[in-house]
Amino acid sequence: MPSRESYAIKRGKKQQHRRKEKKKSQKGSLFTAALGLNAGVGSVPSLTPSRSGPDRVPQTPGLSKPTSPASTFWQPIRSFALSQLTSLVRRATLRESDMVPKYEKVHNFKVHTFRGPHWCEYCANFMWGLIAQGVKCADCGLNVHKQCSKVVPNDCQPDLRHVKKVYSCDLTTLVKAHNTKRPMVVDMCIQEIEARGLQSEGLYRISGFSELIEDVKLAFDRGEWRPLLTTLCVCVSCWRNITDRFSSADGEKADISSNAYEDINIITGALKLYFRELPIPLITYDAYPRFIETAKIADAEKRLESLHEALKLLPPAHIETLRYLMAHLKRVTDYEKDNLMSSENLGIVFGPTLMRAPELDAMTALNDIRYQRLVVETLITNEDVLF
Repeated sequence: MPSRESYAIKRGKKQQHRRKEKKKSQKGSLFTAALGLNAGVGSVPSLTPSRSGPDRVPQTPGLSKPTSPASTFWQPIRSFALSQLTSLVRRATLRESDMVPKYEKVHNFKVHTFRGPHWCEYCANFMWGLIAQGVKCADCGLNVHKQCSKVVPNDCQPDLRHVKKVYSCDLTTLVKAHNTKRPMVVDMCIQEIEARGLQSEGLYRISGFSELIEDVKLAFDRGEWRPLLTTLCVCVSCWRNITDRFSSADGEKADISSNAYEDINIITGALKLYFRELPIPLITYDAYPRFIETAKIADAEKRLESLHEALKLLPPAHIETLRYLMAHLKRVTDYEKDNLMSSENLGIVFGPTLMRAPELDAMTALNDIRYQRLVVETLITNEDVLF
């Protein structure tokens, strides 16, 4: 027969094991109470507090049992965890609104001769003929019949393989190709000017050396591809690598810091040159007459209202770039005591740069210069109201 001593040892071990199991279950209940999860066997964890969970004390009729200390302690932590999860869900739903705005763009179709059999990407029919079988979009590469090009929706998505430069490129095409709100040349130049040039006397009025301005233009146009052309290897794989890098050159690696160009007037000249070389001016040809008529209104309040309506005629990419530029020029006028550039002076500089008369005779274009100045001056002065 087993002795009393051995029986007591076995009983002590069993009690010690029960105490360990009880502590583990208490820890599990505390974490469950903290997050409000239903930890039942075979159930899926829920983020909503369970009615039968440890933080819910069953109520007996006629008796009120106080809430357990564990539930009271973990309640703030559980609320914080749920709030963080809710915040994550909210950010996920609002992520779409934070994306770059989707600008509408018309296709840039040009007559094209295709080699080999081709089918229209709109109607899916064969493109007959030996030469000039159809048209091809120079920005996105869409191939369609000439007749189909008249009904194709304005959903051009420019490809960097077709957009080979920054200057002289349509503004909407450039921002859609790089998926940005504004052209990177505008952002980079303005950031550099505001970092070290706002107090420079004659800012935007004094011109830099034309050779160096042209060098900045080439730096944006060529991107990173120029050093690659020094290679002597002409095998197919290396040549494809070179052409891919050339096609994707976007100018984001252009160095316009003070180490490369100490004179800030070179950067301002490069920015003005970009706006002058736009195929469609920042204030477009279609909206130009409305802006000129607005400038002729004598009453300042009515002129402001008319200018606000005229801004609605601009494409989204143009008005976003104009807003950013006017906000920058407004900050330039804040340092007028140092740079001697008032809104009137800036209007004289940027009037002909941002606005160009659509095929008017020289005398009419000359008469419009004062109205161009007045338009830009009003935009700078009332930037916070108009945009």
